[in-house]
Amino acid sequence: MTSTMHRSAFGRLRAEFRGALLRPGEEGYDEARRLWNGAFDRRPALVARCAGADDVQSAVRFARENDLPIAVRGGGHSVQGYSMADGGLTVDLSAMKAVAVDPGARTARAAAGLTWADFDLATQRHGLATTGGSVSSTGIGGVTLGGGFGHLMRKYGLTVDSLRGARMVTAEGELVRADDELLWGLRGGGGNFGVVTEFEFDLHPVGPIVLGGPIFWPLDQAATVLEFLRDWAPDAPDELGVGIVATHNPPIPDLAGTPLLGLIPVWCGDLDRGAQLLTPLRRLRKPLADLVRPQPYRAVQSMLDLAASPGLSSYWRSHRLPALPGPAIDVIGDLIASLPTPQSLLNGWVIGGAASRVAPEATAVGPRTPGFELRVIANWAGGPGHHDWVRRGWERLRPYADGQYATFLSDEDPATAYGRSLERLTAVKDRWDPGNVFRLNPNIQPSSRSSR
Repeated sequence: MTSTMHRSAFGRLRAEFRGALLRPGEEGYDEARRLWNGAFDRRPALVARCAGADDVQSAVRFARENDLPIAVRGGGHSVQGYSMADGGLTVDLSAMKAVAVDPGARTARAAAGLTWADFDLATQRHGLATTGGSVSSTGIGGVTLGGGFGHLMRKYGLTVDSLRGARMVTAEGELVRADDELLWGLRGGGGNFGVVTEFEFDLHPVGPIVLGGPIFWPLDQAATVLEFLRDWAPDAPDELGVGIVATHNPPIPDLAGTPLLGLIPVWCGDLDRGAQLLTPLRRLRKPLADLVRPQPYRAVQSMLDLAASPGLSSYWRSHRLPALPGPAIDVIGDLIASLPTPQSLLNGWVIGGAASRVAPEATAVGPRTPGFELRVIANWAGGPGHHDWVRRGWERLRPYADGQYATFLSDEDPATAYGRSLERLTAVKDRWDPGNVFRLNPNIQPSSRSSR
């Protein structure tokens, strides 16, 4: 931004912008460009910390006029660092925190800068919730637009199944309310079509006390536990969500350094019935730790926060597994034993219930057959990366997979997530972003590219 034209354009932007505009060398810039994934150290030309949708419009128009790549930051948890672009403009939504809950209608209107901690705080005051991310510092935008997994999905579906409306700033800087076809694309198609500034969700009765917590078994019992899970989970009531976590670094000091398989059951129905239902799981073999207890839903939502601490370098790949045959279980055991750092882990979900009863064409998420989702995650602090360990593990599990979910796309081909939805998503892209302005994401390319 050194030319007279650029300086003039920036002056106009500053005059109309209500939020903060941060450039290299200015106070607050380095903090604003810091990402959750410490593997990326990017230096945008401008961070536009927006105060509202009008600021988003101004920032997008400025970037287009000055040929600046556009990145969009909500919670900043993109594993590929898409929230910042070297030499580009970051549309930073993190200051947009408004939320309005209508407990009678069981709906919420939520600005795109909210984290799940913010959102759950507002909705749980009324005993309501929407399926949302299981790390409380994650932004609602990235989780929702990718599909949205969480502890409630077997009862209430994926996050997108509760998405009833959205407002979006287009590539031309116009603010629109999503029509039916755009809303379909936003239900799983990511940030490919514009900058969503506001989400409207259906809410559901939850808690505020639920029954949940991790149960950990030693590695030599992992195969037995996974075989039990494979046979038990498909017939479990919808009120039961089950997360999967394997680690050498559980939140239990006495077990630090021990290879463990953990399951995280969360029951969102009658507590006595839930306790009865979970008895066979809790008595399976000899758990090293059982932390299942009645607790606030908001506490459950932050249980995995330590495993996703900001500043570590991170890389993952994921699979959708329709089943857990014996050879796949053996691979999972090998991966647990060989986690490359104390912070690395396997993380996943049992898929089924309401999340699998939605017609495939109803959203852009793609297939949702009952089964399992599993990510192979390397986290490390400094030094060389562990990408090869992730890729080797991902390749070993590949014969047992039938795709993946867009929520957890990393550097894989997005086509593996969308399947037959890709052609329709491309048509939505052609309508709203034919120049591929919004390409810093798991990108759906327009059919006829004319990107700037």
